[in-house]
Amino acid sequence: MQGYETILVPIDIYSDYELVVEKAIAIAGNSHKIHLLYVAYPQTNVEPYGLFLERDFSEEVREQALRQLKDVAAKHDIPYSHINVEIGSPADEIHHMAEKINADLIVVGTHGQSGLRLLLGSTANAVLHGVKTDVLAVKV
Repeated sequence: MQGYETILVPIDIYSDYELVVEKAIAIAGNSHKIHLLYVAYPQTNVEPYGLFLERDFSEEVREQALRQLKDVAAKHDIPYSHINVEIGSPADEIHHMAEKINADLIVVGTHGQSGLRLLLGSTANAVLHGVKTDVLAVKV
């Protein structure tokens, strides 16, 4: 079996992500093959309540997430050029980033609630639809 060269690891910086990053690095064998991604919802409305804010806080969210991803990258010796923060739909942004960096594996954490989501989680499940690469779901 050929090893993976470019591994996309979308993480939720506000949840348990450490195991997901560690598994990805173990598979890669080299932390420089890892690309971290955090996706935030647009901040003009607060999901899922539909509350509309007077201004868009997306850039503040992006900057805060970028600082946290830099900390994760430093801890695991992942190059800063391999960290990304996007604003939008998590599954769509994960698909887009996987294509952009030509990822050959996506490692995503999962902690779903019920039904198929119990097995994968809603974001992990959505990532599987339309993905063009291997996906590893890590139970957190």
